Amino acid sequence: MTAGTTHHLHTPLADDGAPAAGTPDSWRWRARALLADLRDMLVTDSPTSSDGWLAARGAGMLRERDVLLSRLGVIGQQVVQEPAAGGVRTELRRLVVDVEHHLQRRRDLAWDEVELELGGSE
Repeated sequence: MTAGTTHHLHTPLADDGAPAAGTPDSWRWRARALLADLRDMLVTDSPTSSDGWLAARGAGMLRERDVLLSRLGVIGQQVVQEPAAGGVRTELRRLVVDVEHHLQRRRDLAWDEVELELGGSE
């Protein structure tokens, strides 16, 4: 997954929360779709390295993923229940950035594993 593929995650957050023509609370529906996309990305996250230090990093990645999934659940409830979307929008933006960072660390871990298999930079 490249930075270009996660760029679409910011699109639902771009507007000011005003309903689109004829569609009440359209931002909330787009936010729910975004949360579903984020959840799908995180659920498919499964580092499988068995090497010592990479396994420890992989376990840390799984813990981080679990924290992100729990935040996602809390924000999902807020999107539906909070009358004012401003605070929820801020939390959702933070979550998107944190998920992007998590995905980057996951890619870094995969490259470290390949580098270890190939013998490093020597």
